[in-house]
Amino acid sequence: MTTGKGSNEEEPGERVAKVIARAGLASRREAEAFIAAGRVTVNGAVITSPALNVTSEDSITVDGEPLPQRERTRLFLYHKPRGLVTTHSDPQGRPTIFAALPKDLPRLMSVGRLDMNTEGLLLLTNDGGLARVLELPATGWLRRYRVRALGRVQQARLDELRHGISIDGVRYGSIEAQLEREQGANLWLVFAMREGKNREVKNVLGHLGLAVNRLIRVSFGPFQLGDLPEGTVTEVRTRHLREQLGERVAALAGADFSGPITAHAPPHEQNRRPVRAIGDREPRRTRPVDGEHSRSRPPSRGASRSPRNDAERPWTKKRSAKRHASDAERLGEPELARREKRRRRLRRKRS
Repeated sequence: MTTGKGSNEEEPGERVAKVIARAGLASRREAEAFIAAGRVTVNGAVITSPALNVTSEDSITVDGEPLPQRERTRLFLYHKPRGLVTTHSDPQGRPTIFAALPKDLPRLMSVGRLDMNTEGLLLLTNDGGLARVLELPATGWLRRYRVRALGRVQQARLDELRHGISIDGVRYGSIEAQLEREQGANLWLVFAMREGKNREVKNVLGHLGLAVNRLIRVSFGPFQLGDLPEGTVTEVRTRHLREQLGERVAALAGADFSGPITAHAPPHEQNRRPVRAIGDREPRRTRPVDGEHSRSRPPSRGASRSPRNDAERPWTKKRSAKRHASDAERLGEPELARREKRRRRLRRKRS
């Protein structure tokens, strides 16, 4: 192909900014800024407009360096803590999520953003095409939040949000809001929407007279926060990712599930045992050899057990209560009760 003017979307190949984004070097918007600054060359010629299609036969460089080999499409789940900005660099010098991530991850971009004081599930990917598609309201993925807010509101008022609402000239689409419980002067809500406009939860609830003081995203489409610890990131296995995206979303994103995975860790860390990814099966437990003890293997029936003396460990009940309160805020009492019921059922089956 040529690099002359007049290129359009009907020509073979893909837009150059899109190719740069899919290589994981930058987001599509950042790639367009690189082009405008004269940092990108195609077949040795500097380009200043992103209105150019390229194919695999074209040679592309950014700042004189060829594009990195494109990895397969990967997706990571991250439990974002409060106090971090969802950006690669912040002009005000505030801490960012990308500075807090492990150093052995590929260059990632976020699927949408969470405000600095919003916590919970954030999707990260190395594929700019996938990030862009998942952010689109047309994709229709539901984003679910648990919200703590100061004030009072009736469920009937929340039900009206299903028809959408206009606030200060901004139209917000259908919203599912469920009053969960009251806690002193605050209340807890489950809030779900498909658009995710800037500060949508706070703006809508503020219009209803509620002041949001805690916001936790618990799911994004089919992906759940679950028990992922705060500040932790885990990868979704390729097979599981392909199944959850579905053929339509994968095709729109141009996802590639067959490419390689490049080692990004420093040499001394590359043999480190990886964290089990979402979609993995639990490893099969093997029987310990003679003389070897396994902590995960419970003693057989009738075997003597050392009595548990909580009086000697006064912190046990305190820690358990603190953990229960934390899980109740993050998951909600109904979900916590369902999980505890499943645990009791599994314990009965094992005994």
